[in-house]
Amino acid sequence: MAASRKKVVRKARKGARIRQVAAIPFRLSEHGEVEVMLVTSRTTRRFIVPKGWPMKGKGGRKAATIEAQEEAGVLGRILKQPAGTYCYWKRLANRFVRVDVVVYLLEVTEELADWQEANRRQRAWLAPADAALLIDEPDLSTLVRNIRSPELEHTPKKQNPAFGKDHAQ
Repeated sequence: MAASRKKVVRKARKGARIRQVAAIPFRLSEHGEVEVMLVTSRTTRRFIVPKGWPMKGKGGRKAATIEAQEEAGVLGRILKQPAGTYCYWKRLANRFVRVDVVVYLLEVTEELADWQEANRRQRAWLAPADAALLIDEPDLSTLVRNIRSPELEHTPKKQNPAFGKDHAQ
């Protein structure tokens, strides 16, 4: 992954748009309410969702699934359609670059007790409205706040009830 990070930094220096993929892990609480998992970033300790650089030979969904496992220690089923996008300013060694992020929802089926970045991150399950308050990026905060139902791909109509708006499939 270090090689892809170097490539991204070179692209950023040339003014190219930079892309990442992210996962919003979610589950149903014992009361049937949707909860989302946030993790802390490694450097600033802000609450974020698991995200990372695209991976050679892997699609966005697969890369988002891998990031969720590495950063949050969760496994599950990633939904086919992206939940949305957001952008943020990534801190590099001597500059900031704008990064566009494609976000997928990950229905968590297993939470690992030990995972790759467990010693560098904290994770928390929260109601979407509470999680949204902790997220600095406005567009990501809106995506998280609007999650309402886990029945995302099981509706016959081409509507995604997680966000209350139509999504082409």
